[in-house]
Amino acid sequence: MSTTQHDNEVDPALFSANVTSLTHSFGDNTRRKIYFFVRENPGATAAELSTHCHVHANVVRHHLERLAEGGYVTYDNVRKTTVGRPAKGYRVIDDTLVLDGSMRRDALLVALLEMALERLGPDAAEQMSHDVGVDYGRTLGAAVMPTDSSRSVKTAMASIAGLLTAHGFAARAEEHELEQSVVSENCPFGSAAQHHPVLCAVDRGLISGMLEGLGAERTTVTLTSRARGDEVCRVTV
Repeated sequence: MSTTQHDNEVDPALFSANVTSLTHSFGDNTRRKIYFFVRENPGATAAELSTHCHVHANVVRHHLERLAEGGYVTYDNVRKTTVGRPAKGYRVIDDTLVLDGSMRRDALLVALLEMALERLGPDAAEQMSHDVGVDYGRTLGAAVMPTDSSRSVKTAMASIAGLLTAHGFAARAEEHELEQSVVSENCPFGSAAQHHPVLCAVDRGLISGMLEGLGAERTTVTLTSRARGDEVCRVTV
């Protein structure tokens, strides 16, 4: 194999993460039609989408929930002219999304991050990583369409696995007796996490923040990670 071929070779875990994410969110033709209609018509309601796609409104809501779990759409309440609950007007979260599954890595930013972590020292770097994860996780969780007024930890962790997969983690939800976990097969930080295991605190903060944003019953989590010598990257609540 030539050097050029080797340099352009796609990392299997990264490729798997992209395929899983895109298949989960866009593998259905109706779901794609819904996403593109919402992107072109911010504020579209389930009734409008039902008419556009020629399917029942409940089918539309199912697809919207899958898109929301992936972090692609959210909604705002729209005032109705008739008596009753406000309608939900859907919009895409990132209208610049290109559905090619590409995940760009900027080597200069990674180098800057690694130097910043070294200069901060391990304690401050870990706290910063955790805080960044919590803030970003809250934003992601709050943008997901809730399925009920009180999110169970089990349901929330399933949604979180989908959100993480959309962000390159190749994540899955697991249940062990009274514990709920998310296991990540791929680390978007790549070798940077191996050199600076404090970055694993981002994962811990990210899931804690998403649980909070989703309104879950519990938000305190524990972490194991391969960068720290554990067998798997797992966050448990």
